Amino acid sequence: MKKTRNTSIDVRGTAISIVSQEDEDYICLTDIARYKNPDHTDDLIRNWLRNRNTVEFLGIWEQLNNPNFNPVEFDGIRMQAEMWNPKLEKEEQQ
Repeated sequence: MKKTRNTSIDVRGTAISIVSQEDEDYICLTDIARYKNPDHTDDLIRNWLRNRNTVEFLGIWEQLNNPNFNPVEFDGIRMQAEMWNPKLEKEEQQ
Protein backbone atom coordinates (compact mmCIF):
# COMPACT_ATOMS: atom_id res chain seq x y z
CA MET A 1 0.00 0.00 0.00
CA LYS A 2 1.30 3.44 -0.93
CA LYS A 3 1.87 5.81 1.96
CA THR A 4 0.47 9.29 1.32
CA ARG A 5 1.28 12.39 3.34
CA ASN A 6 -0.37 15.80 2.94
CA THR A 7 1.48 18.94 3.96
CA SER A 8 1.53 22.56 2.93
CA ILE A 9 4.03 25.36 2.64
CA ASP A 10 3.44 29.08 2.97
CA VAL A 11 4.53 31.11 -0.05
CA ARG A 12 4.02 34.86 0.29
CA GLY A 13 1.01 34.34 2.54
CA THR A 14 -0.60 31.64 0.37
CA ALA A 15 -0.82 28.05 1.56
CA ILE A 16 0.37 25.65 -1.16
CA SER A 17 -0.67 22.02 -0.70
CA ILE A 18 1.87 19.26 -1.24
CA VAL A 19 0.99 15.58 -1.46
CA SER A 20 3.86 13.16 -0.90
CA GLN A 21 3.48 9.58 -2.08
CA GLU A 22 6.41 7.23 -1.61
CA ASP A 23 9.39 9.18 -3.05
CA GLU A 24 7.31 11.60 -5.15
CA ASP A 25 5.96 15.05 -4.23
CA TYR A 26 3.05 16.71 -6.02
CA ILE A 27 2.33 20.42 -5.67
CA CYS A 28 -1.14 21.93 -6.14
CA LEU A 29 -1.29 24.19 -9.20
CA THR A 30 -4.68 25.55 -8.13
CA ASP A 31 -3.14 26.82 -4.89
CA ILE A 32 -0.37 28.54 -6.87
CA ALA A 33 -2.92 30.13 -9.22
CA ARG A 34 -4.95 31.27 -6.19
CA TYR A 35 -2.05 33.61 -5.27
CA LYS A 36 -2.38 35.44 -8.60
CA ASN A 37 -6.19 35.43 -8.92
CA PRO A 38 -8.18 33.91 -6.04
CA ASP A 39 -11.53 34.13 -7.83
CA HIS A 40 -10.56 32.70 -11.21
CA THR A 41 -7.91 30.03 -10.77
CA ASP A 42 -9.48 28.08 -13.63
CA ASP A 43 -8.77 30.88 -16.13
CA LEU A 44 -5.13 31.09 -15.07
CA ILE A 45 -4.59 27.35 -15.38
CA ARG A 46 -6.46 27.22 -18.70
CA ASN A 47 -4.24 29.96 -20.14
CA TRP A 48 -1.12 28.31 -18.75
CA LEU A 49 -2.06 25.04 -20.46
CA ARG A 50 -2.54 26.85 -23.78
CA ASN A 51 1.10 27.90 -23.77
CA ARG A 52 3.07 25.77 -26.21
CA ASN A 53 6.12 25.62 -23.93
CA THR A 54 3.99 24.30 -21.08
CA VAL A 55 2.44 21.65 -23.31
CA GLU A 56 5.87 20.60 -24.59
CA PHE A 57 7.18 20.34 -21.01
CA LEU A 58 4.21 18.20 -19.97
CA GLY A 59 4.71 15.96 -23.01
CA ILE A 60 8.35 15.33 -22.14
CA TRP A 61 7.46 14.71 -18.49
CA GLU A 62 4.76 12.22 -19.53
CA GLN A 63 7.14 10.39 -21.88
CA LEU A 64 9.66 9.99 -19.07
CA ASN A 65 7.24 9.12 -16.27
CA ASN A 66 4.09 7.61 -17.75
CA PRO A 67 4.41 4.06 -19.12
CA ASN A 68 0.93 4.45 -20.69
CA PHE A 69 1.78 7.69 -22.51
CA ASN A 70 -0.01 7.91 -25.86
CA PRO A 71 2.16 9.98 -28.26
CA VAL A 72 -0.48 10.01 -31.02
CA GLU A 73 -3.12 11.47 -28.70
CA PHE A 74 -0.58 13.94 -27.32
CA ASP A 75 0.19 15.21 -30.84
CA GLY A 76 -3.43 16.36 -31.11
CA ILE A 77 -3.13 18.26 -27.84
CA ARG A 78 0.17 19.81 -28.93
CA MET A 79 -1.34 20.92 -32.25
CA GLN A 80 -4.19 22.68 -30.41
CA ALA A 81 -1.67 24.58 -28.29
CA GLU A 82 0.19 25.65 -31.44
CA MET A 83 -3.01 26.93 -33.03
CA TRP A 84 -3.91 29.21 -30.12
CA ASN A 85 -2.27 32.57 -30.58
CA PRO A 86 -3.30 35.30 -28.10
CA LYS A 87 -1.89 38.05 -30.33
CA LEU A 88 -4.04 36.95 -33.26
CA GLU A 89 -7.05 36.57 -30.99
CA LYS A 90 -6.61 40.17 -29.76
CA GLU A 91 -6.28 41.52 -33.32
CA GLU A 92 -9.47 39.71 -34.40
CA GLN A 93 -11.45 41.38 -31.60
CA GLN A 94 -10.55 44.89 -32.83
